[in-house]
Amino acid sequence: MKRLLCAVLIPIALAFSLEAVAQPFPNKPIRILVGFAPGGNTDVVARIIAVRMQDLLGQPVLVENKPGAGGVVATDFIAKAPPDGYTLLMSSLGPHTVSPFLMKSVGFDPVADLAPVSNVAVNSLLLMVNPALPVKSVPELIAYAKANPGKLNFGSSGVGATTHLSGEVFNSMAGVKLVHVAFKGGPPAIAALLAGDLQLMFANLSDALPQVKSGKLRGLAVTTSRRVRQVPELPTVAESGLPGFDVAPWNGLVAPGKTPTEVIAKLSDTVQRIAKEQAFRDKMFEIGSEPLGDTPEQFRATINQDIQRWGKIVKDAGIKAE
Repeated sequence: MKRLLCAVLIPIALAFSLEAVAQPFPNKPIRILVGFAPGGNTDVVARIIAVRMQDLLGQPVLVENKPGAGGVVATDFIAKAPPDGYTLLMSSLGPHTVSPFLMKSVGFDPVADLAPVSNVAVNSLLLMVNPALPVKSVPELIAYAKANPGKLNFGSSGVGATTHLSGEVFNSMAGVKLVHVAFKGGPPAIAALLAGDLQLMFANLSDALPQVKSGKLRGLAVTTSRRVRQVPELPTVAESGLPGFDVAPWNGLVAPGKTPTEVIAKLSDTVQRIAKEQAFRDKMFEIGSEPLGDTPEQFRATINQDIQRWGKIVKDAGIKAE
């Protein structure tokens, strides 16, 4: 009888075991890390798309904040995570393509150690000031900064973030000296700006719009080459006296570098499908982002172009991490 039971049960157990091994991706929860504090643009984009990814993939998709070093801490963590598709990063331009040129060592290779999944959205930053600062335009800000060198502080979401680099590029192009103060995320920096501890900052639209529309802070210009639909009345920095100024940060999903191509394809196809949904697109526009949904190849091309561009900007401007 025992032999008979073994003869029956062992094949059944083996079948269940093989079935478990052969389960298609994903078969357990997925984590999306965000390298900044909760409430910022990158965090909001991650949480919006995580909800739909969960619906389409049939597994929980959890967002976890891991701030530090302007997003570098989370990026380095992902670069060293198991390449199985279950630990992802909502990356951004700063820590992914700029920080490697600002810091002596970030601990990862942005090309070899990170696998592009899909560029989810592109954003604009908004240059805004505390109303106590007597300027109402970019030319007035430049004139005031030149008359008061080293006396204006600008905040950022962290060293190497685009909110930081925008200010440094502004310094270089305008010939002024704005003093950088780093925070762990955009919302803490905006809180300091509201309190008067800072005089200005370049902030993500999702962070800046509520404060500007309420009149608590004064918007001067946007950083992209074109005006944005959310605040069409605001000019670009480029058309306000600094031709060529163009900072358009993105938020894209990446995985550890050696993640299997079939897993990358499954994740990317899911994001691309979501990016075409009108409800998702409406939510992106609401927070000041333009939805994309690129293929891995398109996203990699964007990353490579930004690495070349920002590497040159950082070198030519002599920008250093604080």
